[in-house]
Amino acid sequence: MENPRSILVIKPSSLGDIVHALPAVACIRKKWPQSRITWLANPEWAPLLAGNPHINEVIEFPRSTFKGILGWTRLRGWARGMRDLVKPDLVLDFQGLLRSALVGRMSGGEVWGTSDSREGARWLHHHVVPVPKRGEPVHAVTRNLALAAALGCDIGGEPEWPLPAGSAPAAHLPARFVLLHPFSRGAGKSLTASEISDFCDALAPVPVVLAGRTASTVRANAVNLINATSLPELCWLIRRAEFVASVDSGPMHIAAALSDRLLAIHTWSDPRQVGPFSQRAWVWKDGRIGRMADFPAGIECPRAGLGKWLSARLPK
Repeated sequence: MENPRSILVIKPSSLGDIVHALPAVACIRKKWPQSRITWLANPEWAPLLAGNPHINEVIEFPRSTFKGILGWTRLRGWARGMRDLVKPDLVLDFQGLLRSALVGRMSGGEVWGTSDSREGARWLHHHVVPVPKRGEPVHAVTRNLALAAALGCDIGGEPEWPLPAGSAPAAHLPARFVLLHPFSRGAGKSLTASEISDFCDALAPVPVVLAGRTASTVRANAVNLINATSLPELCWLIRRAEFVASVDSGPMHIAAALSDRLLAIHTWSDPRQVGPFSQRAWVWKDGRIGRMADFPAGIECPRAGLGKWLSARLPK
């Protein structure tokens, strides 16, 4: 496509998936610096795009409005309003689901998607870019960059992660701390209460700050910010932490974008697909720990020993 006036990026969720699309959109901006780029995102994730120099506007996708059978009837009217507002020439469906493809098609623009799209979405795309099948060990960032490359974008060089600087939480924080994010919505990914407590004890006297969201009660020797941080505050904490340890979750992907000082804890998920994109980050999987660049090689380390391992690597 030659010099699209308006580009619509459809990637409404989830937190980690939006982070994975940032480098591709940065490449698209470099190819078309004069285009107006609009990003469609769920309201809860929109703050992650605040101040992004590569996009002109964020439109919140009111996902809850479209639940149930009647929701599909509301989608058409909403999409028409968005089409009149954005008037996109080019639509990039990074989400790759039926609803995102329908929104793209109803926007009136030329819709590009990838071959691993689900729910029949690819049949609504005008252009389908071939990428490896889901389940193959190819990182999500690489898949997104493939779409940008198919449009003629230069995807070489270091990926760009224009995440917000964030804001400090109201809680009093130590000058030096390790940030632990122990919870994930994915079944079997979270740390147990005893593992969290043991991790914090192993780091002493270096203080640990706990962040994330859960319905569980957490008791540990730590600064407890569970259920008490916004996305901007989480970005601020990650930038200032001496080290970040996180299970496979959205905050882990933010940390991977902002710092090499990361330990990503994977249970059943494959780090080659959804692990840290930074090759210098550390990853734990199946009782072994090593640099992402060396995965699956590494040294033996039980999950219960992660706090002790990290303590040995912090400057005294």
